[in-house]
Amino acid sequence: MKQSKTQDDDYQLIYQLDGRPRLRVAIPLGLQHVLSMFVGNLAPVFILTGALSSGGVQFPPELRVLMIQCAMLMAGLVTLVQLYPIKLGIIQIGARLPIVAGTAFAFVPTFQAVGAKLVAEQIPPTVAMGYILGSVVAGSFAEIIFGIFLKPLRRFFPPLVVGSVLITIGISLLGTGAMYFVGGANVPDAGAPKYWLVGGFVFLITVVLNRYGKGMWKATSLLVGIIAGYILAACMGMVSFASIVDSSWFSVPMPLNEELIPRFRLDVILPILAIYVVSALESLGNTNGITIAALDREANADECSGSILADGVGSFLAGLYNILPNTAFGQNAGIVAMTKVVNRFCIATGAIALIAAAFIPKIGALFNAMPNCVMGGAVITVFAMIMHNGIKMIHIAGFSEHNNLIFAITFGMGYGISTLNDTIKARFPDFLQYIFMDKVAAVCIVGVIACILFGDDKTEELPCIEKQEEIQDMIPVEMLEIQNIKK
Repeated sequence: MKQSKTQDDDYQLIYQLDGRPRLRVAIPLGLQHVLSMFVGNLAPVFILTGALSSGGVQFPPELRVLMIQCAMLMAGLVTLVQLYPIKLGIIQIGARLPIVAGTAFAFVPTFQAVGAKLVAEQIPPTVAMGYILGSVVAGSFAEIIFGIFLKPLRRFFPPLVVGSVLITIGISLLGTGAMYFVGGANVPDAGAPKYWLVGGFVFLITVVLNRYGKGMWKATSLLVGIIAGYILAACMGMVSFASIVDSSWFSVPMPLNEELIPRFRLDVILPILAIYVVSALESLGNTNGITIAALDREANADECSGSILADGVGSFLAGLYNILPNTAFGQNAGIVAMTKVVNRFCIATGAIALIAAAFIPKIGALFNAMPNCVMGGAVITVFAMIMHNGIKMIHIAGFSEHNNLIFAITFGMGYGISTLNDTIKARFPDFLQYIFMDKVAAVCIVGVIACILFGDDKTEELPCIEKQEEIQDMIPVEMLEIQNIKK
């Protein structure tokens, strides 16, 4: 006679990759992951659609709601692929690990720079978004190729280069976070006391919970802060609920929306290629962080390659599905590292919850109605932590004379020249214009070239990205990580 599953059985299963705990055990563990990444998954949509709005031409709110729906849908689907891979001959798409995917923050500064150029050309916001989505589709092949040929390509992107790129991303986003904190770039009374009050309230709750909270309170500090700030903003009359009331309860988000059809321009695509490689390395770090912390081993070749391929294929589909690229989320890797819960079925319940939420437009409308200062109060410190993660990676690489020289070249040439105004850069040869169009891409490209020209550091042994005790402390490098993963 088959015995019924006991609580002890569930307790054992949640620490194993395979097996099916009862739903009453699995669902809370899955929702914990959804709650910790929910805001981060949607934040790039808010920032980019805001950046594409110029003067009286605003990004259509109904399309932003659609993009929010698509962001939830793609995050859930890519997460399921990471949990339950697709096999195509010798190629495995997905890591078969408890990896949670979401919209990548690494691309935001580059998308903002590209978007500013398109807006300056007086291209309508929806058409500009189409060019960005075209770069998402075209650029995803860089990550797919990187995943297939992972071993020979990886040596060109040591921690010194990736750390420099993360510092640049963090610096580039600091101004965005500050502007959101005080109301947003397109708000006439930005900087008014009411924005400081709401943003500061969210900031205070987020920091206090992250510093002193335990368990779910700590893991969901961003979400709790945003909910509290949202309520305060609503009480102050800063929220209009008309769009939420008018939204339907159910609709199917469809790909290739006619107003967001992917469009292709070489000068938009090229800067994105380098960021895809950085995103792949972030996923690689999160994959190793999970296996070391929770499974006491390094990630194997199939897991590493599969993780990157899932991100690449998922990003390709995301571009067709009206949304930005996907990547493995670092804060979720942090939850796995701390709780040791690796059961794929538990994480899958959270992925299914995300997919279900994608079919409820009222959820998207609820977030769309949120004032900028609420989001700003939550993410302003997150962007600084991105820079901090980059500094930690460079610390792991070491501060030898060799590395100091490469770092100086990377920032002096890559970051320095890319800050020149467009009038000066227009006089550059075409290939240099492409390299220095965007700060993040320029730092990555110059860093890789410097490492190739100067070779490895011969004076001391450089830690590789698999140096596990340090990588566990250093990665996740996903953009919404606001807590360190400790052993």
